Amino acid sequence: MILNITGRNLEVTPAIRDYVQSKIGRLNKHFDTVVEAQSILSVERLKHTAEVTLPVTGKILHCSDSEESLYAAIDLLTDKLERQIVKYKTKSQSHPPHHAAPKRLESSLA
Repeated sequence: MILNITGRNLEVTPAIRDYVQSKIGRLNKHFDTVVEAQSILSVERLKHTAEVTLPVTGKILHCSDSEESLYAAIDLLTDKLERQIVKYKTKSQSHPPHHAAPKRLESSLA
């Protein structure tokens, strides 16, 4: 998984970067292909916010969460995002892929 981490009003330290990569990297088990995710971490007074945008086939999954601690926000965000991914995967697997209408067989009159 390719993960881009951006900090707003916050310096993304190596410890925070490793924590986000370990938590969001857990979600990689749900995908067969390489997935690119965008993570935004921000701080406003006592509110720490974590957001993730994850483009998947045919849809963009977006999740955000705010807590008093940045690590708590990342934990809750990961849980929410995992539920969204599981829901998306079960929906996409339960519906057959859309194919073009079958061609009519033309019988030759001979």
